[in-house]
Amino acid sequence: MIPPKQVQRAVESFVADVARGMRDVVSRLPNLDGRRLEQDVANEAFNLVAAFVDVDRSHTDDELWGVIFAFGTWMPDQLGRAKPDDLRRSSLLVGRAAWLDQVSPMFEILVTADQRFGTGHSRAYYDRAIHLAFTVIALDAEPARVELQAVDDLCSRLLAAMGGLPVSPLAAVGPSATPQTVTPGTAAVAKPSKEELPPARPLEELLAELDRLVGLESVKTEVRLVTNLLRVQQLRAERKLPTSAQSRHLVFTGNPGTGKTTVARLLASIYRSLGVVAKGQLIETDRSGLVSGFVGQTALKVMEVADKAADGVLLIDEAYALARGGENDFGREAIDTLVKVIEDRRDTLVVIAAGYPDEMADFIGANPGLASRFPKTIFFPDYSADELWSIFATIGDAAGYHPDPAAEAKARIWFDSVPRDKGFGNGRLARNLFEDAVARQAGRVVALTDPTDEQLTTLTDADIAGPGEGPRHRVSP
Repeated sequence: MIPPKQVQRAVESFVADVARGMRDVVSRLPNLDGRRLEQDVANEAFNLVAAFVDVDRSHTDDELWGVIFAFGTWMPDQLGRAKPDDLRRSSLLVGRAAWLDQVSPMFEILVTADQRFGTGHSRAYYDRAIHLAFTVIALDAEPARVELQAVDDLCSRLLAAMGGLPVSPLAAVGPSATPQTVTPGTAAVAKPSKEELPPARPLEELLAELDRLVGLESVKTEVRLVTNLLRVQQLRAERKLPTSAQSRHLVFTGNPGTGKTTVARLLASIYRSLGVVAKGQLIETDRSGLVSGFVGQTALKVMEVADKAADGVLLIDEAYALARGGENDFGREAIDTLVKVIEDRRDTLVVIAAGYPDEMADFIGANPGLASRFPKTIFFPDYSADELWSIFATIGDAAGYHPDPAAEAKARIWFDSVPRDKGFGNGRLARNLFEDAVARQAGRVVALTDPTDEQLTTLTDADIAGPGEGPRHRVSP
């Protein structure tokens, strides 16, 4: 277990930094009562710790000893001589998880002060609160999903109250990278560079970029939960405590254009920020990049691709194609070699296998070693018509084109008319329709004698294909 001393230290850091911020607020807003300030901050820390102990309703001995050691001096009457069974009988922690349902008044005071005076005290609270939450979760070698979800909800709630993530000297972040507009299903593959690697992007910046992707709410949740579990394991490893063996390899299932490559690239960067891989590049391949038509050559191709992806993430698109063919097909050799590579390089390589849901079951069943190495599947749902329109509009904004209301209405009708079958193209549909609209607009505007800037950048309903026409709306499997 994490020694109770670690919880105590996390609480002390929270109290010290948050109390410092509250003292500054009190000095600026004298109508606030600061006489019991440190005790009030300690109570805030207790509410936070108690909520995370209670969130899975287990109240283990390790968790309760952490509470006793951390708050014995702050709450001598309740905890001074208490033992875990005493806390259980007292019901002191029962129902405490409800505290996480809303932002606390203390945090709201800090946010208001930051907005008024340009200070950064709410960020200090955020940093210490999240660290304290992870410290409590790490008391268990195998944190429950509800605990990982709770810390994710806390992050989201605090960030929403702050209106974003201001810079803080407490945050262990590197230089910010320039934000990029990413359209799911259209991103190019990152190539490893021989030059010195830039600093890893801050984890919170990567998660914010994930949140900005259109739709994919269930995918975002699963990626954040994977991230939180890795953070807990990292915390335990830093303290030389045992962690449950967790495979980091994943299966992505869904139709083309649902953002699998985009999310894989972000996940590669997240893994680098967490220290799971050293470089964090994404290498994308498929059957043609792994299988040769000659005896003995397939294993070499697999090893070459694995070498390129070393210290990063390998994305195998349409991985199920490796399992197709007869007994003499070299795809089976590729799978067998891949299993060995995954085992031999489990500390330096992460593999994501992607493809249609039903077919990916064939891939996992092709070798007895695949199921244990790919225990987690993340499903990418098709985009709704509203989400496809949002992608269309995002691409247009990036390119400097602005559809008028009539164009929007016609585009939505077009998205609704596309059959939702296996070849449904999702994000690629939106890009195809946009590119078709730009081509039609160019043909229309070129006939104008002296077009205005507005005419050059506006898409009208005349530029949008009608149902059943326009860009090819089937994407080959």
